[in-house]
Amino acid sequence: MVAMPSLETFPPLRSWQRKAMVDYLRRRSDDFMAVATPGAGKTTFALRIAAELLNDGSIDAVTVVAPTEHLKTQWAQSAARVGIQLDAAFRNADLHSSADFHGAVVTYAQVGMAPQVHRRRTMTRRTFVILDEIHHAGDSRSWGDGVKAAFENATRRLMLTGTPFRSDENPIPFVTYERGEDGLQRSRADSVYGYADALRDGVVRPVIFLAYSGETRWRTSAGDELAARLGEPMTQDLVAQAWRTALDPTGDWMVQVLRAADARLQVKRAGGMPDAGGLIIATDQQNARSYAKLIERVTGEKAVVVLSDDTGASARIAAFAASDQRWLVAVRMVSEGVDIPRLAVGVYATSASTPLYFAQAIGRFVRARRPGETASVFLPSVPHLLGLASEMEAERNHVLGKPKEDDGLDDALLERAQQTEDASDELTKRHEMLSATAELDQVIFDGASFGTGALAGTPEEEEYLGLPGLLTADQVATLLNKRQADQLAAQRRRSTATAGADGSGGARVAGMTAAPPGPVSAGERRVVLRRQLNALVAAHHHRTGLPHGKIHAELRRICGGPPSAQATIEQLEERIATVQTL
Repeated sequence: MVAMPSLETFPPLRSWQRKAMVDYLRRRSDDFMAVATPGAGKTTFALRIAAELLNDGSIDAVTVVAPTEHLKTQWAQSAARVGIQLDAAFRNADLHSSADFHGAVVTYAQVGMAPQVHRRRTMTRRTFVILDEIHHAGDSRSWGDGVKAAFENATRRLMLTGTPFRSDENPIPFVTYERGEDGLQRSRADSVYGYADALRDGVVRPVIFLAYSGETRWRTSAGDELAARLGEPMTQDLVAQAWRTALDPTGDWMVQVLRAADARLQVKRAGGMPDAGGLIIATDQQNARSYAKLIERVTGEKAVVVLSDDTGASARIAAFAASDQRWLVAVRMVSEGVDIPRLAVGVYATSASTPLYFAQAIGRFVRARRPGETASVFLPSVPHLLGLASEMEAERNHVLGKPKEDDGLDDALLERAQQTEDASDELTKRHEMLSATAELDQVIFDGASFGTGALAGTPEEEEYLGLPGLLTADQVATLLNKRQADQLAAQRRRSTATAGADGSGGARVAGMTAAPPGPVSAGERRVVLRRQLNALVAAHHHRTGLPHGKIHAELRRICGGPPSAQATIEQLEERIATVQTL
């Protein structure tokens, strides 16, 4: 008979874990859903509850359902460290786990293939079921139906997720939905610990997004040559094609971005994070292998490549996590749940664009190990991605019955491109990459967009790549705001000098001197307006103490429109006028 786990083997619980555990044990209901940002400690929380229930005799067995084979191993290892033995090798052909185990770890796919096997196991013993990343139970009808059939008779169920929302309307088994005043049903969590909460408590790292624009040129299947600048307003189809052109490994965009990302990684390694690692998330297997070759060319060091159908992928991830190698390249294998705490620099080189995928991918970089560590993520300057980066702290629920909306991207097309890791996909076949160059467009932090001056001659890219590797969230905000203020001061000095020289004066926008009239592109105008808006938001922050993100959110509520990184010139001008009245 396997021994009961000792509660003394557990690390001290964080405040959210302790409060959620008390709520769970007091409630004693069948179902409980805990939403906690990646890196917050959902695994420890769930295992502590399992230990409590095993020790007080409420349950006889534990079953954990995880999204991937690699996470099965990770759960079993984490459980073993606290005295709970879980069989990660359990097969559907097995009727029961060995007496050496408290239970088993299985995947959603495994349950979907043989729900009756798991139903029988659940009914023969009082079972506590942990459904990790429960939103995956809605990935397909068979998975959802299988999970419901297998575990509806469980003694207890605990649902865990870092992202309780989906891009579709498939109901998630065992999740409670409540109808709001708008008539829509939204998922309801019993415990919520969001990114903003974890950032405030120092549980996760602050994330600095470095968005790269650049000129892209490609040839269509009809033989037409097109050109577009990443980040500029354009149709959905052009956005998708320009984005894919930038990510093409044969162009210069990826080479330049990878060079910048490695420079950022080296700064972190020299500035207090000697084992800092980087992760490139690719769209497909061919691109992943090509990016690995580019990294070797740029850095002189080989990258670790992890593809989900490779034998030994889990072992390769574990070896990278324990090493001091610089770069890991993967497709979807490490986009969710995989624990590599030393990852501190990311390159988002994929066309996946749903909030769910983006949040899970960024979650790989936020796990805090010591005070002051920051994460840096490089991404294309695509409006939809910039919006997701600006709303990192937003809490979303799964909504049923919502109207179809235009997110500014053809998500269905991009979703189809993500359903396979094969070398060629629908978008690649449509056009031929001719050229793509990259330049730093803006830095996004705490919901605010900081123009870097790539178009206007303000501080060079290296100033942002050289940000100290160890900074608290407040220090990051202070440093970025200071650099923004320095840029504005320099701009005012240049504008004043020009006005004095030619007598033309300068148009004043929101109390600041703008550049004198002349041929200015829409892109340049937006950069200038974003700087002015952020400077005014920073001033309001110093007066009121409100976080930058909340001020930006209030401006969006009053004026409407997307985050400032996506906003039009007219929307930025309206917010500039409004912020001065707050």
